[in-house]
Amino acid sequence: MIPLSLFPAIYLTQYASGRTLNIMRSVIDILAGIPSVIHGVWGVLVIVPLISHYIGPFFGNDSSGYTLLAGGIILAIATLPFVLHMLLEVFRSIPVELKEATLSLGATYWETIKKVVLKKALPGIVAAFALGISKAFGETIAVLMVVGNVVQIPTGIFEAGYPLPALIANNYGEMMSIPMYDSALMFAALLLFVVVLAFNFISRFIIQRTTTY
Repeated sequence: MIPLSLFPAIYLTQYASGRTLNIMRSVIDILAGIPSVIHGVWGVLVIVPLISHYIGPFFGNDSSGYTLLAGGIILAIATLPFVLHMLLEVFRSIPVELKEATLSLGATYWETIKKVVLKKALPGIVAAFALGISKAFGETIAVLMVVGNVVQIPTGIFEAGYPLPALIANNYGEMMSIPMYDSALMFAALLLFVVVLAFNFISRFIIQRTTTY
């Protein structure tokens, strides 16, 4: 997800024309607004057969296609427009005077982007990817549809899994009829909250470090 969003953001803000940027911003906004269930349906119709018939056999694995790999691909596709939109805003906020000063000293345009623009935008880049990953942590429907929902500890990306959001969504309706089941689901929700919170704290620490140095 990182190169697929970072490099297009650099191209659109630093190389592309204003008209191209405006068109792509509209396209990215539309893609970011696609419902999660649409990503799930697309994953079932395209990604799952692709893994089952081509990717799995290529790596010597006989898989149904409903795997952690399918869930990861769907999450990357679902969060890509969200992250890309934030990166566009980060790069557009860089003062043009910084680039002009570097270019006036004899640096090439790519050197200016690599050593000035990216360095200045680093805290925003880290924040954009942190928010994208946090969004992926809570994704439910799309992952639920393609990951297999098998209660096990997977040992590879070609095995099925059962992520916490899918566990909660699948079993929440049954918690009133099974003793202590509601407590188990609430504990699963607490674990998910703690994981996302810890990741956000770590991301915030990285942002502070990059801002300081």
